[in-house]
Amino acid sequence: MDTIVTGAGGQLGHALLEAFPAARGLTRADWDVTFPPPPGLSADLVLHAAAWTDVDGAEDDPQEAAAVNVGGVQHAASIGAPIVVWSTDYVFDGTKRTPYVESDPPAPRSAYGRSKLHGEAAAGEQAWVVRSSWLYGWTSRNFVRTMLRLGAERDEISVVDDQVGCPTYVSDLAEATKAVLELPYGTYHVAAGGEVSWAGFAEAIFEEAGLEVRVRRIPSREFAARAERPAYSVLRSERGAPELPHWRDGLRRCLDRLL
Repeated sequence: MDTIVTGAGGQLGHALLEAFPAARGLTRADWDVTFPPPPGLSADLVLHAAAWTDVDGAEDDPQEAAAVNVGGVQHAASIGAPIVVWSTDYVFDGTKRTPYVESDPPAPRSAYGRSKLHGEAAAGEQAWVVRSSWLYGWTSRNFVRTMLRLGAERDEISVVDDQVGCPTYVSDLAEATKAVLELPYGTYHVAAGGEVSWAGFAEAIFEEAGLEVRVRRIPSREFAARAERPAYSVLRSERGAPELPHWRDGLRRCLDRLL
């Protein structure tokens, strides 16, 4: 199967190229997805990992975020091949206190969340929409790499403790995509097992990395991010999506590559 991976320079793109070694990777330099695909580009399957991921930046520039997360999906779908699109837990408002499943109604509270929800609709009928959460990996900017950097510089770090989700290792998500392709087209929730707050996740990172750093647990209002995040956004599947390992297991394997 002739497979292309968009966003090949990002953390999910890197993981997809490891999981699908025969795929062709397209970085932003190869194809800026805010524009139509290059002439003659064809494939049997499109793994569309290109995305705007700056949650707070989307509040400042919602049009550009939509150009990538909605227009980019439309352009990728215009190739005419079946497509996998990755979406986010931020399509939900976080008011639920039990895990979100595929049939729960979306209600995004941020420009980023809205752009991803509209991007789901733009994928068309020959599409698998995979919602996941709190992605991290061994490349690019992400929470794990940021905590390791700050932990090497500081004795104490303040981290939000009233947002709970499922930190998901991109290698696990990429590998699970193979199983998603065996399912009918539709929307699926694929996120790490277990749940934790950002502060709890930070403490686990420092513990597993052997760093002596105190985590000061703070409320979201004290962090004062521009975009509102869901307070609870644990994702689980009612549609038979593949189950991923526990988030702490994924963290250990990621740190094995980073340290």
